[in-house]
Amino acid sequence: MKKKGLFIGIGAVVLVAVIIIMSAVSTYNGLVAKQEKVQNTDAQIKTYLQRRADLIPNLVNTVKGYAAHEEEVYTALADARAKLNSAATPAEYEEAEQSFNSAFSRLLAVVENYPELKANENFIYLQDELSGSENRIATARKDYNDAVTEYNQAIRKFPAVIFAGMFGFEKAEYFEATPESQTVPSVSFE
Repeated sequence: MKKKGLFIGIGAVVLVAVIIIMSAVSTYNGLVAKQEKVQNTDAQIKTYLQRRADLIPNLVNTVKGYAAHEEEVYTALADARAKLNSAATPAEYEEAEQSFNSAFSRLLAVVENYPELKANENFIYLQDELSGSENRIATARKDYNDAVTEYNQAIRKFPAVIFAGMFGFEKAEYFEATPESQTVPSVSFE
């Protein structure tokens, strides 16, 4: 009888240990999946920013034919594009975007001085592509923040918080617009 009770006790301990291990593995795998989603959505933002940055030289070349004397605008755009390409964190991306948006606004001001440019097929096409890029970037940022919310909630909930701490899962950083980006740039095509 004592042996039977011992086997039942050992069996219960083994069963509890297996449940705890399976719970830990399941929680760990879930956190890894959420962390990967955050990294994937961050990569999507970078891809769309790169797409927009790649469109700018084409737009600049189209404008150059009409406004050859506006060299400082082209230089500012090239510098802003390089800064955007070298950014690594959401904060660096936002800072680089501010520089980019400022230079791009100056390019649009140049365009205002050349009415025939506004009717140019290439310019219109590139302008549409940039608009599409902006929409993709906005959507990707929303998706990123949604993924960060899901991940950050997951690492703070019990029992995942125990395993998150043990395995080094840290809170992800949200994309947050700077106060300067809250000001709408003034662009007029009159």
